[in-house]
Amino acid sequence: MDVQGHCDDRFAGVARELERNFAERGELGASVAVTVGGETVVDLWGGRADPEGTPWDKDTLCVAMSSTKGATALAAHLLATTGELDFDEPVAAYWPEFGQSGKERVLVRHLLTHQAGLPALREPVPAGGFYDWEAMVARLAAEAPFWEPGTRHGYHALTFGFLVGEVVRRVTARSLGRFVADEIAGPLGLDLHIGLAESQHGRIARLLPPADPEPGDPVPAFLVRAMTEPASIPALVMANNGGYLVPGEWDSPAALAAELPASGGVMNARALAGLYRAIVHDRQVGRFTLDVEDIVRMGAVQSAASADAVLSSPGRWTLGFLKGAATPRGVEPPSVISLSEEAFGHTGNGGSIGFADPGCDMSFAYVMNQMSAAMGLGPTGQSLVDATYQALGYRRARYGTWVR
Repeated sequence: MDVQGHCDDRFAGVARELERNFAERGELGASVAVTVGGETVVDLWGGRADPEGTPWDKDTLCVAMSSTKGATALAAHLLATTGELDFDEPVAAYWPEFGQSGKERVLVRHLLTHQAGLPALREPVPAGGFYDWEAMVARLAAEAPFWEPGTRHGYHALTFGFLVGEVVRRVTARSLGRFVADEIAGPLGLDLHIGLAESQHGRIARLLPPADPEPGDPVPAFLVRAMTEPASIPALVMANNGGYLVPGEWDSPAALAAELPASGGVMNARALAGLYRAIVHDRQVGRFTLDVEDIVRMGAVQSAASADAVLSSPGRWTLGFLKGAATPRGVEPPSVISLSEEAFGHTGNGGSIGFADPGCDMSFAYVMNQMSAAMGLGPTGQSLVDATYQALGYRRARYGTWVR
């Protein structure tokens, strides 16, 4: 499979791993980008945008699933830098209707750290219901938490975007997608969209679900519960979303046009790496200036557990961003996201990732259209991350953490 673009000689290992992904690891189409010291050292793409053979070209876009959360979290952090948003204020201070059903003392930080207890909705969501912003936020405002907020964390896979996005909307009088376009993607010149104009739908690579597992392959506990316990949180997350997670629906015109700040962002690796470069190197996003304290806050772990209340796997979260994590040895299937301890960012269901690493002034992004069934990052994305750290002189230490 042809790989195109630019790669500095020092990072030739990244290009080799991308070629191996196509040849050996089932990659269909993908892009990968890396910046170091503010300079682009890798900008590669290749493969096919769909099974019919449409080439993945320089400007192909793809739904990046939960890698979208990085842009949503950044929006909240930018508002915090100007004092427009205080993470330690109750959500109800900005969104009064939220302060009911036991959520009166839920703080903004609880939304960002997946501790709010609202990972799903209990009552059925009608077909296409996820595309009705007003209805979704009204239902979340009325919903009672699944656990006492602040006492544990459980991944808010799809509700995170509505929760954080509505706070941003109340603060700025603009939707999250509009805020990202006006204040992040526009000023930075990023081809990143939360709510894609219909005229751009033809640029989308088709995001394909994972292949069916082979007999004997381990199945993540999250999926086991989703399939066998209809009233469980995993089942509600997977099935009670108005059909959004039916394979292929995420690429429908309705889904692409909707603002889904937890999962529906459309981008390529160049754009996602550019977002994290602005954080880690430029420290300037449009009218917003980031200082050292802001970067430290973005990367500082705020919640952690050996068994996430939703995913049943280890996880560590900052205020809106994900940290590297590894399942303890002997637990199957393993969930691995091997980064350095300084890094923070977000993965997306199926294997995409974007992150910043202040320790080496690096930003990294990988966006693909053949989803992996692996929990965590998956072998195609992790191989590219590994090659990047190796090029920077890092070595793998305990639990997969990359260190100098």
